[in-house]
This record gives sequence, structure tokens and C-alpha cells, in this order.
Amino acid sequence: MRIDVVTLFPEMIREQVRYGIQGRAIQKGLLQVATWNPRDYTLDRHGSVDDRPYGGGPGMVMQVQPLRDALHAACADGDPAPVIYLSPQGRRLDQARARQLAGQQRLILLAGRYEGIDERVIDLEVDEELSIGDYVLSGGELPALVVMDAVTRLLPGALGDADSAGQDSFMDGLLDYPHYTRPEEINGMQVPDVLAGGHHAEIRRWRHKQALGRTWLRRPDLLDALQLDAEQQVLLDEFISEYKAGN
Repeated sequence: MRIDVVTLFPEMIREQVRYGIQGRAIQKGLLQVATWNPRDYTLDRHGSVDDRPYGGGPGMVMQVQPLRDALHAACADGDPAPVIYLSPQGRRLDQARARQLAGQQRLILLAGRYEGIDERVIDLEVDEELSIGDYVLSGGELPALVVMDAVTRLLPGALGDADSAGQDSFMDGLLDYPHYTRPEEINGMQVPDVLAGGHHAEIRRWRHKQALGRTWLRRPDLLDALQLDAEQQVLLDEFISEYKAGN
């Protein structure tokens, strides 16, 4: 996969993707990352990329020409790809959308700054607006990196353990189950006996029950979107009964 990022701060992108899963994916040849700076496409000697908003108000707005030219250069440098603008007004990123994006051969991410970008860039060049949450950041670089990380870990071969991505939170619509490692006891708190028993079927059942129960406790809205089968309903009912008995 190739991901291009149009950004005023390409060094933020290039530095971050050196680490972790993205860095390993690049080393394995699974991921290519390119950056495009709108300042390289300005027409004045000052390298201006923003101006005051029409109608007044605080802040500055990124101009059409440098952004369009940077996007056109990115689009012309490889296979056709969707242009995604990172914006609080966009659809919220979730695991299902990350899986869909991971199926693309190429993505072009547009990271805005200041008060935003001229709306005509969105109308003319953007295929989708995507948000990482209902809050405002100083720019689109961090959201772009979040999208890149969520997508990269889903690429075949990107993770050391091929099963890791399949067991992440949200992959089956549920939150993840609790995890434990050595030592077996910390401050009187023990690892659950079932995990130390070595019975794989019981471990799988316990983990599934915990995932259902944790989702019920913390994100019941996710359960509303699922159709639980008979076994899942039994596990959830067990968890709720045990939880209420202990609380």
C-alpha cells in the first residue's frame, strides 16, 4: 500500500512513520509513504498558503491554489486514489472503515491547518472527509497518523503475529478482553485461574464472555448494533449475573 500525505509539516509524518508497526511495514516493503508540502506549490516569493477569511472572523484559511496544485502533483505520481480530508466535520473513523481503507492500493490524505481549508478545495478535490473524534486539533497531521496506523496494522504481514489484528477491539464489534502477563500475583491481585489452567476451550470461552461483558459495561451502544447468537447471549447473561453478584 502507498499513502500520500499533503501537509505543511511533512517532517511530522516522516519522523513518526519510522517507528513501530509502520516502520516495520515500510522496511518489509508493505507500505510506502510520500509527503507533499503545499508551500512548494505557491506562486509568490513569500510562500503564502493562507489568507484572511471572507466575512471576517479569527484565524486564517488555507488557500485553494497551493492545496490543489499539491494534490494534483500527488495524484499524478501514481495510481488513482481517493483523496481523504481529515476534518472534525467528517464521518468518524471506526474499525470497519479502517478495514475498508486497508483494502485500497493507495490513499491520499489531506491535512489542513489554521481555521481550515477553502471549501472549494473540498468541493473540487476531496472524495471523503474523515474524523477521528468529536474534538478539534491544531491540524490534520495527528489524525492522518492515526488513520495510517489503524490501516497499516491491518495489512497482511504487518504484524508479527497474524492473529493479533483479528483479536483487536472492534474487529468483531466488541471491545477487547482483559490481558495479563507474569508475574501471576501483584499486590494480592491474581491472574484469573482459567488463564493459568491451560484449557484452551475454557480460555476462549472466558475471553469471549469478558469481551461481551466489557462492551456491555463500557460501550452498550456497540451491543445495540449487534445481533447476538444464542451462545453469546448465554455468555453475556452469565457475565451480567456475576457482575451484579459481585457489586
